[in-house]
Amino acid sequence: MPEFLAELIGTMILIILGGGVVGGVVLKKSKAEGTGWVLITIGWGLGVTMGVYAVGQFTDAHINPAVTLGFAAAGEFPWAKVPMYISAQVIGAFIGAVIVFFNYLPHWKETEDKIAKRDVFSTTPAIRSPFSNLVSEMIGTFVLLFGLMFIGANEFTEGLNPLIVGLLIVAIGMSLGGTTGYAINPARDLGPRIAHALLPIPQKGGSDWGYAWIPVAGPILGGIYGAVFYNAMFLGEFSVLFWVLSGVVAIIFIGAANSELKKGNTVADEVENRIV
Repeated sequence: MPEFLAELIGTMILIILGGGVVGGVVLKKSKAEGTGWVLITIGWGLGVTMGVYAVGQFTDAHINPAVTLGFAAAGEFPWAKVPMYISAQVIGAFIGAVIVFFNYLPHWKETEDKIAKRDVFSTTPAIRSPFSNLVSEMIGTFVLLFGLMFIGANEFTEGLNPLIVGLLIVAIGMSLGGTTGYAINPARDLGPRIAHALLPIPQKGGSDWGYAWIPVAGPILGGIYGAVFYNAMFLGEFSVLFWVLSGVVAIIFIGAANSELKKGNTVADEVENRIV
C-alpha cells in the first residue's frame, strides 16, 4: 500500500472512531447520549490505536500533521515527505467525518443544539479565550510529541506500541482536554470542519471559522516544540530551533497569562463598583 493511501486510511479510521464517539455522546436519541467526557477520551484513544494498527506496516502511521512536523523538526522524518503525509491526513480526516455523518443520519434532525452538532466534527473551547485556548492546544500536543519520543526510546513487546500511544491520548484528554476538546491534531479538526461546512446537516449553524486557526496553530507549535525539547533534554541537542521556539512559547504563555489577569481585574473592578 502506498504511504499516501496508508496515512489517509489511518486518519480516516481515527476520525470514524473519534468523531463517532462524540456523536454517540452528544446527539439526541443515541444509545450513548450523555455518557460523558470519559467515554469520549477512551474513544479517541482507541481511534488512534486502531488507526496505527491498521496502517503501521505500510507507513510511519503519524495520522497527525503535528506528529509529522514534530518528527521532521527532530530529524526523525524526511522533510520531503511532509507535504504528502499532511495532505493525506487532511483528506482522510474529511472522509472519516463524512462517514460519521452518514452513521448518524436520523439523529441530526433530532438534535437542536447547533454547537453539539458541530462538536461531532471539530473542537469548541469550554471558555472562549483565544490566547488561553492556543496555550491549551500547545501544551496538549507538546505532551503528545514528548510522549511519543520517550515511548519510542523504550522497547515493548512487538505490536504493543499503538496501544501505549492510545493510552497517551486518553491521558492527555482526561488531564488536559477539558479546556478546548483537545484537537492536538490539525487534520483531526480542519478536515472534519470542512466536512461540517459542506455537508447538508439539518439546522447545523456556522462552522466557527474564526476559531479554526487555534486547533491548527496550537498543535503545530506545541508538537514541534515537544519533539525538539526531547532532543535537547534527553539527547543534549540544543538546536537553534529549540531556542527560537522556547522564546516564542514563553511570549505566548506570558501573553495568555497577562490577558487572563486583565480580565480578572476588570471583573473584580466591576463587582467592586456595584457594591459601592
